[in-house]
Amino acid sequence: MIHLYNTLTRHKEELKPIHEGKIGMYSCGPTVYWFAHIGNMRSFLFADVLRRTLELNGYEVKQVMNITDVGHLTGDTDEGEDKMIVAMKREGKSAYEIAEFYTGAFKKDLEALNIKPANIYPKATDHIAEQIEMIEALEKNGFTYQTGDGVYFDTSKLTDYGRLSGQKSQEKLAGARVDMGEKRNVTDFALWKFSAPGSDRDMEWESPWGKGFPGWHIECSAMSLKYLDVPFDIHTGGVDHIAVHHENEIAQTMGAEGVLEANIWMHNEFLTVDNGRMAKSLGNIYTVDELVAKGYDPLAYRYFVLGGHYRSKLNFTFEALHAAQNALRKLRETIRSWKTPGTIGCADLENEFLAALNDDLGTPQALAVVWKLIDVDLPTEVKAKTLLWMDRVLGLRFEETLGHALDVPQEIQQLVDAREEARKQKDWSHSDELRARISELGYSVEDTDQGPQIKQL
Repeated sequence: MIHLYNTLTRHKEELKPIHEGKIGMYSCGPTVYWFAHIGNMRSFLFADVLRRTLELNGYEVKQVMNITDVGHLTGDTDEGEDKMIVAMKREGKSAYEIAEFYTGAFKKDLEALNIKPANIYPKATDHIAEQIEMIEALEKNGFTYQTGDGVYFDTSKLTDYGRLSGQKSQEKLAGARVDMGEKRNVTDFALWKFSAPGSDRDMEWESPWGKGFPGWHIECSAMSLKYLDVPFDIHTGGVDHIAVHHENEIAQTMGAEGVLEANIWMHNEFLTVDNGRMAKSLGNIYTVDELVAKGYDPLAYRYFVLGGHYRSKLNFTFEALHAAQNALRKLRETIRSWKTPGTIGCADLENEFLAALNDDLGTPQALAVVWKLIDVDLPTEVKAKTLLWMDRVLGLRFEETLGHALDVPQEIQQLVDAREEARKQKDWSHSDELRARISELGYSVEDTDQGPQIKQL
Protein backbone atom coordinates (compact mmCIF):
# COMPACT_ATOMS: atom_id res chain seq x y z
CA MET A 1 0.00 0.00 0.00
CA ILE A 2 1.46 3.36 -1.08
CA HIS A 3 0.71 6.61 0.73
CA LEU A 4 1.65 9.94 -0.89
CA TYR A 5 1.28 13.51 0.33
CA ASN A 6 -1.28 15.36 -1.75
CA THR A 7 -0.77 19.13 -1.82
CA LEU A 8 -4.41 19.50 -2.84
CA THR A 9 -5.78 17.90 0.35
CA ARG A 10 -2.76 18.62 2.57
CA HIS A 11 -2.41 15.11 3.91
CA LYS A 12 -1.09 11.70 2.93
CA GLU A 13 -3.45 9.61 0.88
CA GLU A 14 -3.51 6.01 -0.19
CA LEU A 15 -2.73 5.76 -3.89
CA LYS A 16 -5.84 4.52 -5.71
CA PRO A 17 -5.02 4.25 -9.42
CA ILE A 18 -7.71 5.21 -11.90
CA HIS A 19 -6.85 2.15 -13.99
CA GLU A 20 -5.80 -0.99 -12.13
CA GLY A 21 -2.07 -1.66 -12.34
CA LYS A 22 -1.36 1.53 -14.29
CA ILE A 23 -0.34 5.07 -13.35
CA GLY A 24 -0.62 8.19 -15.48
CA MET A 25 1.97 10.74 -14.34
CA TYR A 26 2.69 14.26 -15.61
CA SER A 27 5.89 16.02 -14.56
CA CYS A 28 6.46 19.69 -15.27
CA GLY A 29 9.61 19.87 -17.38
CA PRO A 30 12.20 22.53 -18.19
CA THR A 31 11.97 25.85 -19.98
CA VAL A 32 14.75 25.31 -22.48
CA TYR A 33 16.33 28.76 -22.68
CA TRP A 34 19.40 28.01 -20.51
CA PHE A 35 21.15 25.17 -18.72
CA ALA A 36 19.22 23.51 -15.90
CA HIS A 37 20.86 24.01 -12.49
CA ILE A 38 21.09 21.52 -9.65
CA GLY A 39 18.04 23.04 -7.96
CA ASN A 40 16.01 22.30 -11.07
CA MET A 41 17.44 18.79 -11.16
CA ARG A 42 16.19 18.08 -7.63
CA SER A 43 12.65 18.26 -9.00
CA PHE A 44 13.40 15.77 -11.76
CA LEU A 45 15.19 13.45 -9.33
CA PHE A 46 12.13 13.53 -7.09
CA ALA A 47 9.87 12.58 -10.01
CA ASP A 48 12.30 9.83 -10.97
CA VAL A 49 12.28 8.31 -7.48
CA LEU A 50 8.48 8.45 -7.46
CA ARG A 51 8.27 6.69 -10.81
CA ARG A 52 10.83 4.05 -9.81
CA THR A 53 8.98 3.41 -6.54
CA LEU A 54 5.72 2.93 -8.40
CA GLU A 55 7.42 0.52 -10.80
CA LEU A 56 9.04 -1.39 -7.94
CA ASN A 57 5.51 -1.91 -6.62
CA GLY A 58 4.54 -3.43 -9.95
CA TYR A 59 2.77 -0.50 -11.59
CA GLU A 60 3.09 0.30 -15.27
CA VAL A 61 3.86 4.02 -15.34
CA LYS A 62 3.25 6.33 -18.28
CA GLN A 63 5.21 9.51 -17.57
CA VAL A 64 4.79 12.65 -19.64
CA MET A 65 7.21 15.57 -19.22
CA ASN A 66 6.65 18.77 -21.18
CA ILE A 67 9.34 20.85 -22.83
CA THR A 68 8.46 24.55 -22.56
CA ASP A 69 9.89 26.29 -25.62
CA VAL A 70 7.50 29.26 -25.86
CA GLY A 71 5.31 31.45 -23.67
CA HIS A 72 7.18 31.32 -20.34
CA LEU A 73 7.68 34.99 -19.46
CA THR A 74 10.51 36.23 -17.26
CA GLY A 75 8.06 37.23 -14.54
CA ASP A 76 6.68 33.66 -14.33
CA THR A 77 3.19 35.18 -14.58
CA ASP A 78 2.04 37.51 -17.39
CA GLU A 79 4.75 40.15 -17.07
CA GLY A 80 8.15 40.41 -18.69
CA GLU A 81 9.63 39.04 -21.88
CA ASP A 82 9.45 35.50 -23.24
CA LYS A 83 12.50 33.66 -21.89
CA MET A 84 13.18 32.23 -25.35
CA ILE A 85 13.40 35.78 -26.75
CA VAL A 86 15.82 36.72 -23.97
CA ALA A 87 18.00 33.76 -24.97
CA MET A 88 17.80 34.72 -28.67
CA LYS A 89 19.17 38.17 -27.88
CA ARG A 90 21.86 36.72 -25.64
CA GLU A 91 23.16 34.18 -28.14
CA GLY A 92 22.21 35.55 -31.54
CA LYS A 93 20.38 32.37 -32.54
CA SER A 94 16.81 31.56 -33.49
CA ALA A 95 14.39 30.50 -30.77
CA TYR A 96 14.20 27.06 -32.35
CA GLU A 97 17.99 26.68 -32.27
CA ILE A 98 18.02 27.77 -28.62
CA ALA A 99 15.32 25.24 -27.74
CA GLU A 100 17.01 22.37 -29.55
CA PHE A 101 20.39 23.01 -27.93
CA TYR A 102 19.15 23.35 -24.35
CA THR A 103 16.75 20.43 -24.68
CA GLY A 104 19.77 18.32 -25.62
CA ALA A 105 21.75 19.68 -22.67
CA PHE A 106 18.86 18.88 -20.33
CA LYS A 107 18.60 15.29 -21.53
CA LYS A 108 22.36 14.91 -21.11
CA ASP A 109 21.96 15.96 -17.46
CA LEU A 110 19.15 13.43 -17.01
CA GLU A 111 21.42 10.68 -18.29
CA ALA A 112 24.31 11.77 -16.04
CA LEU A 113 22.03 11.59 -12.99
CA ASN A 114 20.54 8.26 -14.16
CA ILE A 115 17.03 9.73 -14.37
CA LYS A 116 14.82 7.46 -16.45
CA PRO A 117 13.56 9.12 -19.63
CA ALA A 118 9.89 10.06 -19.65
CA ASN A 119 7.74 8.08 -22.05
CA ILE A 120 6.83 11.27 -23.90
CA TYR A 121 8.50 14.71 -24.07
CA PRO A 122 5.88 16.89 -25.81
CA LYS A 123 7.03 20.36 -26.86
CA ALA A 124 4.73 23.34 -26.46
CA THR A 125 5.47 24.53 -30.01
CA ASP A 126 4.35 21.17 -31.42
CA HIS A 127 0.95 21.49 -29.73
CA ILE A 128 -0.33 24.94 -30.67
CA ALA A 129 -3.48 23.48 -32.23
CA GLU A 130 -4.33 21.59 -29.03
CA GLN A 131 -3.80 24.73 -26.95
CA ILE A 132 -6.01 26.82 -29.23
CA GLU A 133 -8.67 24.10 -29.07
CA MET A 134 -8.66 24.19 -25.26
CA ILE A 135 -8.88 27.99 -25.20
CA GLU A 136 -11.86 27.74 -27.55
CA ALA A 137 -13.49 25.29 -25.12
CA LEU A 138 -12.89 27.72 -22.26
CA GLU A 139 -14.35 30.54 -24.34
CA LYS A 140 -17.43 28.46 -25.14
CA ASN A 141 -17.89 27.66 -21.44
CA GLY A 142 -17.72 31.34 -20.47
CA PHE A 143 -14.34 31.44 -18.73
CA THR A 144 -12.49 33.90 -20.99
CA TYR A 145 -12.43 37.57 -21.95
CA GLN A 146 -10.30 39.57 -24.35
CA THR A 147 -8.13 42.61 -23.65
CA GLY A 148 -5.86 44.69 -25.81
CA ASP A 149 -2.93 42.33 -25.28
CA GLY A 150 -4.53 38.90 -25.21
CA VAL A 151 -7.16 36.43 -24.09
CA TYR A 152 -7.45 35.90 -20.33
CA PHE A 153 -8.97 33.35 -17.96
CA ASP A 154 -11.53 34.91 -15.63
CA THR A 155 -10.74 33.32 -12.26
CA SER A 156 -13.87 34.80 -10.66
CA LYS A 157 -15.92 32.34 -12.72
CA LEU A 158 -14.36 29.39 -10.88
CA THR A 159 -15.71 29.11 -7.35
CA ASP A 160 -12.79 27.14 -5.90
CA TYR A 161 -9.90 28.93 -7.62
CA GLY A 162 -7.04 28.96 -5.11
CA ARG A 163 -7.84 25.51 -3.77
CA LEU A 164 -4.35 24.12 -4.40
CA SER A 165 -2.34 26.92 -2.85
CA GLY A 166 -4.78 28.17 -0.23
CA GLN A 167 -6.19 31.66 0.19
CA LYS A 168 -3.18 32.98 2.05
CA SER A 169 -0.90 32.19 -0.88
CA GLN A 170 -3.33 33.82 -3.28
CA GLU A 171 -3.41 36.99 -1.16
CA LYS A 172 0.36 37.15 -1.34
CA LEU A 173 0.22 36.71 -5.09
CA ALA A 174 -2.40 39.41 -5.45
CA GLY A 175 -0.37 41.82 -3.36
CA ALA A 176 2.68 41.28 -5.55
CA ARG A 177 0.87 41.97 -8.83
CA VAL A 178 0.11 45.68 -8.74
CA ASP A 179 -0.18 46.41 -12.47
CA MET A 180 -3.49 44.84 -13.52
CA GLY A 181 -3.73 46.49 -16.91
CA GLU A 182 -7.11 45.48 -18.36
CA LYS A 183 -7.44 42.37 -16.21
CA ARG A 184 -10.66 42.03 -14.26
CA ASN A 185 -9.11 40.22 -11.30
CA VAL A 186 -5.55 40.19 -10.00
CA THR A 187 -5.39 36.40 -10.33
CA ASP A 188 -6.58 36.30 -13.95
CA PHE A 189 -3.95 34.96 -16.33
CA ALA A 190 -3.16 34.92 -20.02
CA LEU A 191 -4.29 32.05 -22.22
CA TRP A 192 -3.12 33.69 -25.45
CA LYS A 193 -0.90 36.76 -25.84
CA PHE A 194 -1.04 38.94 -28.94
CA SER A 195 2.17 39.74 -30.77
CA ALA A 196 3.07 43.40 -30.33
CA PRO A 197 2.49 45.54 -33.44
CA GLY A 198 5.60 45.56 -35.60
CA SER A 199 7.30 42.81 -33.61
CA ASP A 200 9.22 40.11 -35.43
CA ARG A 201 8.88 37.05 -33.24
CA ASP A 202 10.36 33.70 -34.21
CA MET A 203 7.49 31.99 -32.48
CA GLU A 204 4.00 33.29 -33.28
CA TRP A 205 0.90 31.71 -34.74
CA GLU A 206 -2.46 32.69 -36.17
CA SER A 207 -5.43 32.11 -33.88
CA PRO A 208 -9.16 32.93 -33.83
CA TRP A 209 -8.29 35.97 -31.67
CA GLY A 210 -5.26 37.24 -33.57
CA LYS A 211 -1.61 36.45 -34.18
CA GLY A 212 0.34 35.65 -31.04
CA PHE A 213 1.54 32.88 -28.78
CA PRO A 214 0.12 30.77 -25.93
CA GLY A 215 0.40 31.64 -22.26
CA TRP A 216 2.69 29.49 -20.14
CA HIS A 217 0.02 27.47 -18.34
CA ILE A 218 -2.19 26.30 -21.20
CA GLU A 219 0.44 23.95 -22.66
CA CYS A 220 0.41 21.61 -19.66
CA SER A 221 -3.37 21.38 -19.52
CA ALA A 222 -3.61 20.72 -23.26
CA MET A 223 -0.78 18.20 -23.44
CA SER A 224 -1.77 16.26 -20.33
CA LEU A 225 -5.27 15.98 -21.79
CA LYS A 226 -3.87 14.68 -25.08
CA TYR A 227 -1.41 12.13 -23.72
CA LEU A 228 -2.96 11.03 -20.41
CA ASP A 229 -6.60 12.08 -20.60
CA VAL A 230 -8.10 13.68 -17.51
CA PRO A 231 -8.22 13.06 -14.72
CA PHE A 232 -4.91 11.22 -14.44
CA ASP A 233 -3.23 9.89 -11.32
CA ILE A 234 -0.28 12.08 -10.29
CA HIS A 235 1.07 15.52 -11.22
CA THR A 236 4.55 16.52 -10.00
CA GLY A 237 6.54 19.74 -9.84
CA GLY A 238 8.36 22.08 -7.49
CA VAL A 239 6.76 24.11 -4.71
CA ASP A 240 7.30 27.20 -6.87
CA HIS A 241 4.64 25.83 -9.24
CA ILE A 242 1.89 25.67 -6.62
CA ALA A 243 0.60 29.24 -6.34
CA VAL A 244 0.55 30.14 -10.02
CA HIS A 245 1.33 27.50 -12.63
CA HIS A 246 -0.41 24.48 -11.11
CA GLU A 247 -3.27 26.55 -9.73
CA ASN A 248 -3.88 27.82 -13.24
CA GLU A 249 -3.54 24.38 -14.80
CA ILE A 250 -6.29 23.12 -12.51
CA ALA A 251 -8.48 26.10 -13.45
CA GLN A 252 -8.00 25.56 -17.19
CA THR A 253 -8.77 21.85 -17.12
CA MET A 254 -11.75 22.34 -14.84
CA GLY A 255 -13.08 25.11 -17.06
CA ALA A 256 -12.62 23.21 -20.31
CA GLU A 257 -13.31 19.62 -19.25
CA GLY A 258 -15.29 19.97 -16.02
CA VAL A 259 -12.97 17.65 -14.07
CA LEU A 260 -9.94 17.90 -11.82
CA GLU A 261 -6.79 17.51 -13.92
CA ALA A 262 -5.01 15.06 -11.57
CA ASN A 263 -6.01 13.23 -8.41
CA ILE A 264 -2.73 13.68 -6.52
CA TRP A 265 -0.49 16.76 -6.72
CA MET A 266 3.04 16.33 -5.39
CA HIS A 267 5.68 19.03 -4.96
CA ASN A 268 9.32 18.97 -3.93
CA GLU A 269 10.81 21.71 -1.75
CA PHE A 270 13.59 24.10 -2.75
CA LEU A 271 17.29 23.39 -2.80
CA THR A 272 19.20 26.10 -0.96
CA VAL A 273 22.93 26.78 -1.21
CA ASP A 274 24.92 27.51 1.95
CA ASN A 275 21.59 28.13 3.72
CA GLY A 276 20.60 30.84 1.24
CA ARG A 277 18.88 31.22 -2.06
CA MET A 278 20.50 30.44 -5.38
CA ALA A 279 21.11 33.50 -7.55
CA LYS A 280 23.31 34.43 -10.48
CA SER A 281 24.28 37.59 -8.65
CA LEU A 282 25.61 35.46 -5.78
CA GLY A 283 27.55 33.17 -8.12
CA ASN A 284 26.10 30.06 -6.49
CA ILE A 285 24.06 28.53 -9.29
CA TYR A 286 25.71 25.27 -10.32
CA THR A 287 25.01 22.89 -13.18
CA VAL A 288 25.73 19.17 -13.31
CA ASP A 289 28.63 19.83 -15.68
CA GLU A 290 30.11 22.31 -13.21
CA LEU A 291 30.00 19.69 -10.44
CA VAL A 292 31.77 17.24 -12.75
CA ALA A 293 34.41 19.87 -13.57
CA LYS A 294 35.06 20.20 -9.83
CA GLY A 295 35.75 16.46 -9.63
CA TYR A 296 32.39 15.16 -8.44
CA ASP A 297 30.53 12.13 -9.73
CA PRO A 298 27.00 13.14 -10.85
CA LEU A 299 25.69 10.14 -8.90
CA ALA A 300 27.17 11.68 -5.74
CA TYR A 301 24.67 14.50 -6.23
CA ARG A 302 21.93 11.91 -6.72
CA TYR A 303 22.99 10.23 -3.45
CA PHE A 304 23.00 13.65 -1.72
CA VAL A 305 19.43 14.35 -2.87
CA LEU A 306 18.26 10.88 -1.77
CA GLY A 307 19.53 11.76 1.71
CA GLY A 308 16.83 14.41 2.16
CA HIS A 309 13.06 14.03 2.06
CA TYR A 310 11.54 15.63 -1.01
CA ARG A 311 9.12 17.77 1.04
CA SER A 312 11.91 19.29 3.15
CA LYS A 313 14.26 22.03 2.05
CA LEU A 314 17.68 20.63 1.25
CA ASN A 315 20.79 22.71 1.84
CA PHE A 316 23.57 22.18 -0.67
CA THR A 317 27.18 22.69 0.35
CA PHE A 318 30.31 21.28 -1.21
CA GLU A 319 31.13 19.72 2.15
CA ALA A 320 27.83 17.83 2.02
CA LEU A 321 28.45 16.80 -1.59
CA HIS A 322 31.94 15.61 -0.66
CA ALA A 323 30.47 13.51 2.16
CA ALA A 324 27.93 12.03 -0.25
CA GLN A 325 30.70 11.17 -2.71
CA ASN A 326 32.72 9.49 0.04
CA ALA A 327 29.68 7.47 1.15
CA LEU A 328 29.01 6.36 -2.41
CA ARG A 329 32.65 5.36 -2.88
CA LYS A 330 32.58 3.38 0.35
CA LEU A 331 29.54 1.49 -0.90
CA ARG A 332 31.23 0.79 -4.21
CA GLU A 333 34.46 -0.38 -2.59
CA THR A 334 32.52 -2.70 -0.29
CA ILE A 335 30.57 -4.42 -3.03
CA ARG A 336 33.51 -4.89 -5.40
CA SER A 337 34.41 -8.08 -3.55
CA TRP A 338 30.86 -9.42 -3.37
CA LYS A 339 29.87 -12.54 -5.23
CA THR A 340 27.46 -12.65 -8.16
CA PRO A 341 23.84 -12.15 -7.00
CA GLY A 342 22.11 -15.37 -6.02
CA THR A 343 18.49 -16.33 -6.42
CA ILE A 344 17.42 -15.39 -2.88
CA GLY A 345 17.66 -11.97 -1.26
CA CYS A 346 17.08 -10.66 2.25
CA ALA A 347 13.29 -10.40 2.48
CA ASP A 348 13.22 -8.58 5.83
CA LEU A 349 15.40 -5.72 4.59
CA GLU A 350 13.60 -5.58 1.26
CA ASN A 351 10.30 -5.18 3.10
CA GLU A 352 11.77 -2.46 5.32
CA PHE A 353 13.19 -0.63 2.29
CA LEU A 354 9.89 -0.75 0.41
CA ALA A 355 7.90 0.31 3.48
CA ALA A 356 10.08 3.44 3.77
CA LEU A 357 9.51 4.37 0.13
CA ASN A 358 5.81 3.58 0.22
CA ASP A 359 5.42 6.04 3.10
CA ASP A 360 5.59 9.18 0.96
CA LEU A 361 9.00 8.39 -0.56
CA GLY A 362 11.05 8.11 2.63
CA THR A 363 14.42 8.07 0.86
CA PRO A 364 16.52 8.92 3.96
CA GLN A 365 15.06 5.88 5.74
CA ALA A 366 15.55 3.77 2.61
CA LEU A 367 19.24 4.73 2.48
CA ALA A 368 19.59 3.72 6.12
CA VAL A 369 18.30 0.26 5.17
CA VAL A 370 21.00 0.05 2.48
CA TRP A 371 23.68 0.54 5.14
CA LYS A 372 21.99 -2.11 7.29
CA LEU A 373 22.32 -4.45 4.35
CA ILE A 374 26.01 -3.65 4.00
CA ASP A 375 26.64 -4.56 7.66
CA VAL A 376 24.34 -7.57 8.04
CA ASP A 377 26.01 -10.98 8.45
CA LEU A 378 24.74 -12.73 5.33
CA PRO A 379 26.42 -14.33 2.30
CA THR A 380 27.39 -11.63 -0.18
CA GLU A 381 25.42 -13.29 -2.97
CA VAL A 382 22.27 -12.82 -0.85
CA LYS A 383 23.13 -9.19 -0.11
CA ALA A 384 23.98 -8.58 -3.77
CA LYS A 385 20.56 -9.80 -4.87
CA THR A 386 18.84 -7.38 -2.49
CA LEU A 387 21.13 -4.43 -3.24
CA LEU A 388 20.47 -4.60 -6.97
CA TRP A 389 16.73 -4.82 -6.24
CA MET A 390 17.00 -1.69 -4.08
CA ASP A 391 19.00 0.04 -6.79
CA ARG A 392 15.99 -0.14 -9.08
CA VAL A 393 14.84 2.90 -7.09
CA LEU A 394 18.13 4.34 -5.85
CA GLY A 395 19.52 4.47 -9.39
CA LEU A 396 23.15 4.50 -8.22
CA ARG A 397 24.28 2.02 -10.89
CA PHE A 398 25.62 -0.54 -8.42
CA GLU A 399 25.56 -3.20 -11.15
CA GLU A 400 28.60 -1.47 -12.70
CA THR A 401 30.64 -2.01 -9.53
CA LEU A 402 29.32 -5.14 -7.83
CA GLY A 403 31.83 -7.98 -8.14
CA HIS A 404 34.16 -5.93 -10.34
CA ALA A 405 37.70 -5.18 -9.22
CA LEU A 406 38.75 -1.54 -9.46
CA ASP A 407 40.03 -0.66 -12.93
CA VAL A 408 43.23 1.13 -11.91
CA PRO A 409 44.69 3.56 -14.48
CA GLN A 410 48.17 2.67 -15.71
CA GLU A 411 49.65 5.88 -14.29
CA ILE A 412 48.36 5.05 -10.80
CA GLN A 413 49.59 1.46 -10.98
CA GLN A 414 53.06 2.67 -11.99
CA LEU A 415 53.16 5.07 -9.04
CA VAL A 416 52.05 2.29 -6.67
CA ASP A 417 54.73 -0.04 -8.06
CA ALA A 418 57.37 2.69 -7.69
CA ARG A 419 56.26 3.32 -4.12
CA GLU A 420 56.45 -0.40 -3.33
CA GLU A 421 60.02 -0.43 -4.64
CA ALA A 422 60.89 2.65 -2.54
CA ARG A 423 59.53 0.88 0.56
CA LYS A 424 61.69 -2.16 -0.17
CA GLN A 425 64.69 0.16 -0.34
CA LYS A 426 63.52 1.82 2.92
CA ASP A 427 63.38 5.17 1.10
CA TRP A 428 60.52 6.40 3.27
CA SER A 429 60.71 10.00 2.09
CA HIS A 430 60.25 9.03 -1.55
CA SER A 431 57.54 6.56 -0.54
CA ASP A 432 55.61 9.35 1.17
CA GLU A 433 56.02 11.62 -1.86
CA LEU A 434 54.59 8.94 -4.12
CA ARG A 435 51.66 8.33 -1.74
CA ALA A 436 50.90 12.07 -1.81
CA ARG A 437 51.01 12.08 -5.61
CA ILE A 438 48.67 9.08 -5.75
CA SER A 439 46.28 10.92 -3.42
CA GLU A 440 46.37 14.04 -5.62
CA LEU A 441 45.21 11.88 -8.52
CA GLY A 442 42.19 10.63 -6.55
CA TYR A 443 43.41 7.28 -5.18
CA SER A 444 44.70 5.89 -1.92
CA VAL A 445 47.03 3.00 -1.22
CA GLU A 446 46.83 0.82 1.89
CA ASP A 447 49.68 -1.49 2.86
CA THR A 448 48.47 -4.99 3.79
CA ASP A 449 50.00 -8.44 4.26
CA GLN A 450 48.71 -9.29 0.78
CA GLY A 451 50.41 -6.25 -0.76
CA PRO A 452 49.25 -2.70 -1.55
CA GLN A 453 45.48 -2.24 -1.85
CA ILE A 454 44.38 0.59 -4.15
CA LYS A 455 41.13 2.48 -3.55
CA GLN A 456 39.50 5.40 -5.29
CA LEU A 457 39.00 8.44 -3.10
